[in-house]
Amino acid sequence: MAGKKILMLTGEFTEEYEIFVYQQAMEAVGHTVHVICPDKKAGDLIKTSLHDFEGDQTYTEKLGHFFTINKTFSEAETQLDQYHAVYAAGGRGPEYIRTDKRVQAIVRHFHEKQKPIFTICHGVQILIAVDGVVRGKKVAALGACEPEVTLAGGTYIDLSPTEAYVDGTMVSAKGWTALAAFIRECLKVLGTEIRHSNDVAKAA
Repeated sequence: MAGKKILMLTGEFTEEYEIFVYQQAMEAVGHTVHVICPDKKAGDLIKTSLHDFEGDQTYTEKLGHFFTINKTFSEAETQLDQYHAVYAAGGRGPEYIRTDKRVQAIVRHFHEKQKPIFTICHGVQILIAVDGVVRGKKVAALGACEPEVTLAGGTYIDLSPTEAYVDGTMVSAKGWTALAAFIRECLKVLGTEIRHSNDVAKAA
């Protein structure tokens, strides 16, 4: 099976694990992940955030690592037919990039072409900015996004922090603690099979 091309939507202060871990896992099995951010070019840096639950009423936010964008936004906009799926990473980024009409147009393309859409944590905020994307869908996300999912016509699924949910070709999860399950389900939707051999490679 040939590797697939995935377009990842990010902004400043997108959750770092949901960028780094996802990209590296997908590339480890032969897929290509192009990470874009509005008005950023390949080689530009974005700041990321790290969200965690440490006993407060809501999550804490810390500065994550810098991430190097690997695809120029304006180029990706004109090459959408080359991509097999879109991934909306969570964190802070979705709060503002969802209002960008260009980002909305990208999401609309994948929705109208019925291509796989992957979303985690706050990433669903990007999807609900485009009418119809989550309507009639069962979607997991950070609990704080439940009212938005409902108002957009979706059904919010309250998963455990380590589970993922699949509705057709849409895969969703609450946050980075579910990345293992989330990535596993994304791979299934992409048609990726991982087989384990009984043989263990021996060191030379």
